[in-house]
Amino acid sequence: MPAVKRAKTSFAAGELAPELLGRGDLGAFDNGARRLRNVFIQPTGGVTRRPGLRHVTSLPGPARLIPFEFNTEQTYLIVLTAGLLRVFQGDAEIAALGGPWSGAMLPQIGFTQNADTLLLTHPEMRPQRVTRTASGWTIGAWSFAAEPFARFAGGDVAVVPSATSGSIVVDATAAVFSAGHLGARLRVEGKKVLVTAVHSSTRIIATVEETLSAAGATADWDESAFSDARGWPVTCCFHQDRLVVGGSRDLPNRLWLSRTGELFNFDMGTGLDDQAIEFGLLSDQVNAIRGLFSGRHLQVFTSGAEWMVTGDPLTPGNIQLNRQTRVGSPVDRLVPPVDVDGSTVFIARGGQGVHEFAYTDLNQVYQANDLAILARHLVRTPVSMAYDQGMRLLHMVIADGSLATLTIYRAEQVTAWTRQETDGAFRTVAEAEGTVWAVVERAGAFMLERFEAGLSLDAALTGAASVPQDEWSGLGHLEGRQVGVLAEGAPRAATAVSGGAVVLDPPATAVQVGLTFRHEIEPLPPELIAASSAATGPLRLVAVTFRLLDTAALAVDLGRGAEPVPFRRLDAALLDAAPPSFTGDVTLRGLGWRRDRLRPLWRIDSDVPLPMTLLSVTTEIRITD
Repeated sequence: MPAVKRAKTSFAAGELAPELLGRGDLGAFDNGARRLRNVFIQPTGGVTRRPGLRHVTSLPGPARLIPFEFNTEQTYLIVLTAGLLRVFQGDAEIAALGGPWSGAMLPQIGFTQNADTLLLTHPEMRPQRVTRTASGWTIGAWSFAAEPFARFAGGDVAVVPSATSGSIVVDATAAVFSAGHLGARLRVEGKKVLVTAVHSSTRIIATVEETLSAAGATADWDESAFSDARGWPVTCCFHQDRLVVGGSRDLPNRLWLSRTGELFNFDMGTGLDDQAIEFGLLSDQVNAIRGLFSGRHLQVFTSGAEWMVTGDPLTPGNIQLNRQTRVGSPVDRLVPPVDVDGSTVFIARGGQGVHEFAYTDLNQVYQANDLAILARHLVRTPVSMAYDQGMRLLHMVIADGSLATLTIYRAEQVTAWTRQETDGAFRTVAEAEGTVWAVVERAGAFMLERFEAGLSLDAALTGAASVPQDEWSGLGHLEGRQVGVLAEGAPRAATAVSGGAVVLDPPATAVQVGLTFRHEIEPLPPELIAASSAATGPLRLVAVTFRLLDTAALAVDLGRGAEPVPFRRLDAALLDAAPPSFTGDVTLRGLGWRRDRLRPLWRIDSDVPLPMTLLSVTTEIRITD
């Protein structure tokens, strides 16, 4: 009966999909795991229990999170809820403004920031401009210096203005007007009139802003590209000192670029280098614009493909548009692409792909590599995305309420997925200056929370006092819930929140109170292949050695349920004090033979709210045929 020793020195492939359980030939099999819950993969390959979530405030309903970075010292979080914009600096709310959006509109709201201005778009909403000023925050509709125009009516439809100046009647030869045209403009033979009333689908009243050439019928006319009648911009970004607007409700594949340095001026003029640019994305498939990203080039993400807009600089004379890949982006919501080390990561339209849109200098084209191909079961319909550059973690909220986390570090070939779960459901995430914020739905209530190093519980609050206290209040958001407690750094028995408070016995001077969560690490089945054949008989785990770093608690299941590992001496003096951290190797002995080759040899499983970091695992297995 030969003995086999295997050393797993890294978890750099993360959790692998069940479809790969028979693919021991894959390189990812050596560094993968079967199950990773509520842990992060470190860029160096180790696995650590994730930090807890600090409770910040309760929200009235679903929300959209937008980071706003004014400078390196002034970073804010914008929280959009139905009809309301709230500004947070740290955990403090510093401003609240009303807005013209509903809760149902939140998933489709696009945004971009330039200096002290945040722009918000939605195809059914007049675009909004949020500005941070010395005296506070303001919000209002965009004011175009020169708006773009487009022809929506058929080429044979003419308009007949009643006069060339003043207040006039404009009749159309077909039903082309609606109530939404109120406040829009028509351009008749190049001259603008403002619609002040809509009498019918064929007649409007307008005020002449530029004297018309004649009062007769003409087919040379167009109208505002954006209006309540035709819809508003879908998304936008800033690129080469131009405001780029991508798509609208009725012109979903159109791209507009403002004049250079004049962000709200879309007058194309005579085609000079600094004047506005407009064109449509025309090809053999639908190309409704779903995202814009300003990188090495202007990148355009549509429902059917990804495009590169080139020109250095972009001018009406040298702009070029080239389709690069055919993946497509979701149409039911806007999930803005994010930059990860120079590549642009975006969500695929099918709902199970996470693609890296990367430029290759050799071929001078973009490629779209699927980052989720080995963990497809974790990435099912992402609805929100944020990248924590400091931790190298890409977080994706999944429609089922989980959080899929990708550790990506190309220099060490780390592309590792794990899954985060909480007592509730993640709904959206955002990253602002190294802090990852989340909206979490718990028992039907929505809460703003953030990951915080040093916290071991979710929806948690901390408290400190100069003398021991037995009652700790301020926990109204957890009323009636069973919560975990850390007192003086040591776990206490679970207790219930009553009247917004918990009572401890004995009292403590420092506490963490929140919801517990369970972390799990389960290895892939052992792949025992000899030079001539594969082992198929029973096997026995002889021993397993865990190499730990700064770990305060470890519970391992070797086939009889998870049991705490006594890798330190626990005497009475330590029971009510913070347990010391342990760094080193822990060896456990296995018992019994097993025929089920898919049954895990070992499993780490614990909800104890204490730090745990696993660096490597060495197993000794005895097999027989």
